[in-house]
Amino acid sequence: SSAVSGPLQGSLTVQCRYEPGWETYHKWWCQGAKWSDCHILVQTDGSEQEVKGDRVSIKDNWKSRTFTVTMEDLRWNSADTYWCGIEKSGTDLGVDVKVTIDP
Repeated sequence: SSAVSGPLQGSLTVQCRYEPGWETYHKWWCQGAKWSDCHILVQTDGSEQEVKGDRVSIKDNWKSRTFTVTMEDLRWNSADTYWCGIEKSGTDLGVDVKVTIDP
C-alpha cells in the first residue's frame, strides 16, 4: 500500500511494479475503497501501448516491469482509494494506493 498526492487541477503519476512473468497481462487502475467492487478507470490491452481514459492514462513498460498511471485535472473528489491491478485467471492481483489532493 502506498500514498501519493497531487495539486488541485494538476496531475500526479503512480508507478505500479510487478513480478517477472506478468508482462503481457492486462493491467488496470481502479477507483473505490473496496477491492472487490472498485470501478476500473483505465486498462491496458496487454501491450506497452498507452491507453487514455477520462483524465487518466496508463502505460506498461515490460523492461522495467512497471506500469505508470497518470491522473490529470485533479479535482477534490479525485481523493480516494485506488488500486493497481493485474488481470489473471481466478483472482485478480491488486495493491491499494491512497490519493490525496493538496490544497
